[in-house]
Amino acid sequence: MERPPVKTYLHVDMDAFFVSVEELFDPSLKGKPVVVGGRANERGVVSAASYAARKYGIHSAMPLRTAYQRCPHAIFVEGHRERYTEYSRKVYDILCRFSPRVSMASIDEAYVDLEGTRKLHGPAFQAAHRLHETIRAETRLNCSIGIASSRLVAKIASDQAKPNGVLWVLPGTEVRFLAPLDVRKIPGVGKVTEQNLRAVGVRKVGDLARLDEGFLASKFGKWGLALAGKALGLDAGGWFDGEVGEAHDPKSVSHEHTFREDTADLAGLQATLLRLSEKVARRLRDHSLFTRTVQIKIRYSDFSTFTRARTLDHATHLDTEIAAAAKELFGANWTGQPVRLIGVYAQGLEHSEGQMSLLEEEKTRRWRDAMSAVDRIRDRFGESSVSLARSLQADYHERVHENPENLPGKEPRGKEPGGKS
Repeated sequence: MERPPVKTYLHVDMDAFFVSVEELFDPSLKGKPVVVGGRANERGVVSAASYAARKYGIHSAMPLRTAYQRCPHAIFVEGHRERYTEYSRKVYDILCRFSPRVSMASIDEAYVDLEGTRKLHGPAFQAAHRLHETIRAETRLNCSIGIASSRLVAKIASDQAKPNGVLWVLPGTEVRFLAPLDVRKIPGVGKVTEQNLRAVGVRKVGDLARLDEGFLASKFGKWGLALAGKALGLDAGGWFDGEVGEAHDPKSVSHEHTFREDTADLAGLQATLLRLSEKVARRLRDHSLFTRTVQIKIRYSDFSTFTRARTLDHATHLDTEIAAAAKELFGANWTGQPVRLIGVYAQGLEHSEGQMSLLEEEKTRRWRDAMSAVDRIRDRFGESSVSLARSLQADYHERVHENPENLPGKEPRGKEPGGKS
């Protein structure tokens, strides 16, 4: 039986992306400890840190106040989401010139399938170097590139190549490459999984590879089987569903907000719920999807976190209906304690509303027409140009570290740059 050809993937990871973009607009930041994400005394986390700041132990997702304690002389920058989105688009456009199969994994990283590109760009290592140079020449930004026969190994290789390097893991050497690495290098292995793996003697990926699949399954269920495959360099588990460049609808839509200070102000909390509901509804309409289940998340000052969901009588993508469900859930479940974070989620997504009574159908049609008009205004003048009246009271601002709603290449049909909406 003839074996299928070995695939070749690139993982392109922009180096200190947010900081690097800020340096383009303010060259005086170069070489200095820079932290992007907010002011030093704010609630929030580090979105990105320059390599000079990392020498002080500052890293992404660290509280801003902790970063300040570690390096009081660091330069703290709020950040500019629109700039990062613009440069992410530039990188995506370059990637698409190298292959028609590109998937943005986040605003600053992407997978590229090199199948069928050899005649145009040469062997994998040559193509990666050419891509590396092109990104630098056209954006003035550095990136690191991993090359491998699986996306998982390519991603780990790009991390090992940082900063500003290219690393190729040759086919057949994946297990040897992974074995000495810390198990946290495997995408999806966080602190809790790491602790559980350490409890059974696993510290390195090689330790994990030596364990029996049955044992891992008994300890970790389906995730254990996925870990067994990942330890061998395979694209196992949900992290790598689908093919690179494959278009698909989102499985859920959500927006969260972390407050600058914990708050128990009911009016402010409800206003924020409305604003989040608006954003969720807008994204659903962009994708021509409807939600059947609305869920909220509440995180209190002590970091205790609760989620509650409600199934609707009919699927919807209207701001008012999603907001009403979110408000009802919040009212029934909020304890009155100060809230640190609040979120709204749309799940059970469908392509139609389902059956409604004639009266409901007419009312919904009027609201849908109204929201279509609102969306056109937002497209022209910005997302904050029109909002439900009470959501204007929300102390809401976009978090720099959050991915844009629609990554380059993953925009809804008709929303692509240059496309008609």
